Amino acid sequence: MPSFYEFFAGGGMARAGLGSEWTCLFANDFDPKKGMTYQRNWGTGGELLIGDVGQIKAAALPGMADLVWGSFPCQDLSLAGGGAGLKGERSGTFYPFWDVVTGLIKDNRAPKIIALENVLGTLTSHGGRDFEAICRTFAEANYRFGALVINASQFLPHSRPRLFVVGVHESVAVDPGLVSPGPIEPFHTPALQRAMDRVGAETLQSMVWWNIPSPPWRNSTFADFIEEHPTSVEWHTEAKRDQIVSMMSAVNLAKLEAAKRAGRRMVGGVYRRTRFDERGNKVQRAEVRFDDVAGCLRTPAGGSSRQVIMVVDGERVRTRLISARETARLMGLDDSYVLPKNYNEAYHLTGDGVAVPVVRHLAAHLFEPLLGDQASKKGRARSARRA
Repeated sequence: MPSFYEFFAGGGMARAGLGSEWTCLFANDFDPKKGMTYQRNWGTGGELLIGDVGQIKAAALPGMADLVWGSFPCQDLSLAGGGAGLKGERSGTFYPFWDVVTGLIKDNRAPKIIALENVLGTLTSHGGRDFEAICRTFAEANYRFGALVINASQFLPHSRPRLFVVGVHESVAVDPGLVSPGPIEPFHTPALQRAMDRVGAETLQSMVWWNIPSPPWRNSTFADFIEEHPTSVEWHTEAKRDQIVSMMSAVNLAKLEAAKRAGRRMVGGVYRRTRFDERGNKVQRAEVRFDDVAGCLRTPAGGSSRQVIMVVDGERVRTRLISARETARLMGLDDSYVLPKNYNEAYHLTGDGVAVPVVRHLAAHLFEPLLGDQASKKGRARSARRA
């Protein structure tokens, strides 16, 4: 049974994606509220440590993990953030995290696989130098590495593109079928290829293009995830709904009229934007998208706010905040997953997480094959059951 350490664990969404056939030896998060949710869902077996990753020493980690997962904070790398990059207070926690990895290597407990997850802004932060620094860190630690851009919308009705950098230790034999001679869509996007072009030649000697299959096309829509009677939020009054509609431009009002004629329930995400009117004055507009996909869940710290949804059933139009359970569903969490009772805490938890089926796809088609036939067969069987 493969094992893992989960850093910046949040509510344990990477753990949910890896599945029950993976053993968590250690988990860490700085936020005690998230830690409470982690324990409500994964038990109190003692593997979770709440505290600053900078205070963790490799000697304190039990056993020898096959995988180290790290979804380090994105705020300083986000396009909506302040641009501090890996030198920022939050995203800069990458370096103390890597100090723990270095300690494991020195202790002859080098993990076979290291997987990092973060926002796409990582590719362009500081002109690409932050991404190059991450790649160089892998190479200098004797890990072959490759990067993929995976959008949760390939699995869920949720637009959430994220960067994944996966490194494998030099001691691990890599099946040639797991590597491509060059970039392949959809996971090696033009933006990723441009970022790789900025990486130094010496570091690129350790780079590979991971070759994983595309998932079956999803058959779910945003409307399938909506609660009729949510408990964490309330439907807006007609006056509040009308206020939102009054902020729409002619183009967005046309989208609303088309949704009314769709012949099925339509759910759109509403976003407030500052635009210029015909006189050149700045005005606040409500813009809506009815493409069956939710916009990316973001926390206020990530530069955005809570999503408002518009539910259209023919002539009946309703609006409200997206519910806590809906955000969890959009991240691929089962309804049995226990969320914080406080709405803002639940939203923060899910908005900071990693989409569960994306982790499962990586596990089934990359991590488990790298770790050997037994883990790979179990993972493929589990994926087939869920399909």
